[in-house]
Amino acid sequence: MSDFEVKICPENRVYAKPRLMTDKTMHYCPGCSHGVIHKLIAEVLDEMNMEHDAIGISPVGCSVMAYDYIDIDWAEAAHGRAAAVATALKRLNPNKLVFTYQGDGDLAAIGTGETIHACNRGENITIVFVNNAIYGMTGGQMAPTTLLGMKTATTPDGRDPRLHGYPYKIADMLTHLDGVTYLTRQSVHTPGAVRKAKKALRKAFESSMQGKGLSFVEFVATCNSGWKLSPAESNRWMEEHMFPFYPLGDLKDTTTL
Repeated sequence: MSDFEVKICPENRVYAKPRLMTDKTMHYCPGCSHGVIHKLIAEVLDEMNMEHDAIGISPVGCSVMAYDYIDIDWAEAAHGRAAAVATALKRLNPNKLVFTYQGDGDLAAIGTGETIHACNRGENITIVFVNNAIYGMTGGQMAPTTLLGMKTATTPDGRDPRLHGYPYKIADMLTHLDGVTYLTRQSVHTPGAVRKAKKALRKAFESSMQGKGLSFVEFVATCNSGWKLSPAESNRWMEEHMFPFYPLGDLKDTTTL
């Protein structure tokens, strides 16, 4: 469809790049879930008119260059410390929408302490957690979220609980903390899942802005390069193996109480 046709007949537009997305080429691998999640965040912030009132925090990991792709204010954090930085920024700027964007190696390993305590305090921030069950950027090592039997660079024969311990569901653990008022697990592997994920992000951002406590949005995601699978195979593997262990849906919602 030409630009002329779109301008004359805007109702014919099927898709447009989110306004807050920059023109920079993403560094993510083809098929990576990060790009879709970035798009959803940009769309929701734009629809909420928060372009000038949002602050994102991205620490070390695949998301470290998120500031290149979404045109809002960003702050970098040391590995695992995003929730602590977000706490400070929100308390200093209570009228801002503050969110973190973290992977599982960052949030569920190095940043476990910061995450748990921010959640327990009920900071009015949103934590966006991308869980692909592996250290995606640093070589494909085992993460705390790696499934049993899953092969990684550091578990070439598969994760063995006797040697490596068990994978844990940090989102499920956080449901017991009173400061967490909205906690959901989503994915972006199908159009329907993308729509649900966008709705969940909007709810999380709105709840944190309304001072209802901490919102936590987990995305079960793929890492086709780390998993050594094609994008299509990664989606199938995720559905067959990740979803049974990390089932999608709302885990906790007390925002209406």
